[in-house]
Amino acid sequence: MTIRFTKDHEYIRVDGSSAIVGITNFAQEQLGDIVFVELPALGKVLKQGDEAAVVESVKAASEIYCPASGTVAEVNTALSGDPSLINSDSEGAGWIFKLTLSAPAELDGLLDEAAYAGIAK
Repeated sequence: MTIRFTKDHEYIRVDGSSAIVGITNFAQEQLGDIVFVELPALGKVLKQGDEAAVVESVKAASEIYCPASGTVAEVNTALSGDPSLINSDSEGAGWIFKLTLSAPAELDGLLDEAAYAGIAK
């Protein structure tokens, strides 16, 4: 399993042609208490960089951009009832959507953990 990061603080955890997308722990700390998540539609085709979801906190609303092109295969419906899952476990139970990748080579342009750690300060 490979994990990559965007400069906008999204992560993508890849296993074959499937990927899990969410926001990093750093991002959720910056946002504060998350109160609402607008999930993408199942089957929606996204290109890398497209707005995929919106996370609203007590501080601000923040767009979540798709780290790589693909089709939304699943959304985390648990977030509809408990958006604070992102605060408590952003890179685990607080994932936002799953993607079937259509252009895996795009992952090469994303940050690895060491490079992301350098900007998440």
